[in-house]
Amino acid sequence: MPVPCLLVDSFATQPFRGNPAAVCLLAGTADTAWLQSVAMEFNQSETAFLYPKNDGFHLRWFTPVMEVDLCGHATLAAAHTLWELGRVKRDQVIKFYTRSGLLTAAPIGDLIELDFPAEPPEPTPPPANLKLALGGISPVFVAKNRFDLMVELETEAEVRELQPLQSIVESLPHRGLLVTAPASTPDIDFVARFFAPQSGVPEDPVTGSAYCCLGPYWQKKSGKYELTAYQASARGGFVRIRVAGTRVYLAGQAVTVAKVQLLSGKGMDLRSS
Repeated sequence: MPVPCLLVDSFATQPFRGNPAAVCLLAGTADTAWLQSVAMEFNQSETAFLYPKNDGFHLRWFTPVMEVDLCGHATLAAAHTLWELGRVKRDQVIKFYTRSGLLTAAPIGDLIELDFPAEPPEPTPPPANLKLALGGISPVFVAKNRFDLMVELETEAEVRELQPLQSIVESLPHRGLLVTAPASTPDIDFVARFFAPQSGVPEDPVTGSAYCCLGPYWQKKSGKYELTAYQASARGGFVRIRVAGTRVYLAGQAVTVAKVQLLSGKGMDLRSS
């Protein structure tokens, strides 16, 4: 049977902004190698695969080269897809069963709010080649969590203008390099960018899971439990953040760009759940 798929721009209010993700609605479990091949074919920073499970959905995320443990923008896209295609009522909270535990998505006005685990950073000595990776910029602070290396720069302009040396970033023993700074732009608390060539994503347009790190970090620095961030990639996107203990709530909008069908064929190995 053909598999319905949507291409969705997450953390965006109009097409071709925010972060695109492919979302595929499966009937049941599928072979991991086949899922990876599909993700490579779509060639988005993440492709999300869903299939029903009791009161919710199994959810897995793949970059073009690997499966990942947590992805915010593709989860936002998955929730948007389920409401868009009528698989879930628009006022219903969606439960996702993932490699990072139970995650939920709730409609909040015109936003989708994700309930994600907090992943606060811990200070770490800077790698010896970090300044070179940052084009000669000296970081204000360096930390890491279980996913990424986080670097705070002094100004928003430094983040926006940064051209990191990708070959060094790729050599870092982390999922990616997260760069942030306090915002000088009105109505924004901080800016960020995310580089992950080692995960098959040279620069991710808007990285939802990164705010599981940045939310607690900037909450501690600012004393604010509700924050607005802007990811200053070429496509750009806003993320609304609420920090509540061990959870971080990430909110944004999403836009459908394309609806397609993935055709059955050689290599597909769908099995019933």
